[in-house]
Amino acid sequence: MAEELPSSQLIENRIFNLRGHRVMLDSHLAELYGVTTGNLNKAVARNAQRFPDDFMFQLTKEERTDLKFQNGISSTGHGGRRYLPRAFTQEGIAMLSGVLRSPRAIQVNIAIMRAFVRLREIMHLNRELASKLSELERKLGKHDEEIQIIFKVIKQLMAPPPEKPKRRIGFKP
Repeated sequence: MAEELPSSQLIENRIFNLRGHRVMLDSHLAELYGVTTGNLNKAVARNAQRFPDDFMFQLTKEERTDLKFQNGISSTGHGGRRYLPRAFTQEGIAMLSGVLRSPRAIQVNIAIMRAFVRLREIMHLNRELASKLSELERKLGKHDEEIQIIFKVIKQLMAPPPEKPKRRIGFKP
């Protein structure tokens, strides 16, 4: 029986923006790959030359605290971590597939890369929409009065005609 892979939505919810990069934390990646965080970090340590600073970095205490409050990441002190989490960029996650050699790691990496691509497409669409709106706003600024008159005329045309008092039928005293 094949293992169920994580959903795209689950992966997207675990991608954070830190230091100007979209990253995933080591604990989340370990969970997705089906390994312990310790084993994932041991594999990374054994292959440190594959993970330069732009592929992976360790969070500061402040970054960890911010993430904990913003996203509900587990707290320390209750059997939690002794070390600060590592954050992996898209390139670092791609490099993990070479370090963690398992069929699940390959499939999870494919799912993660698709999630990153989808996020990039969404961001591009949002930028495109924002630029179109600002362009429309600029154009409307010049013709604001004319557009208001057009809207007023359209509303008048759409409104039902005013009711005239009905003539009474029958005898008028």
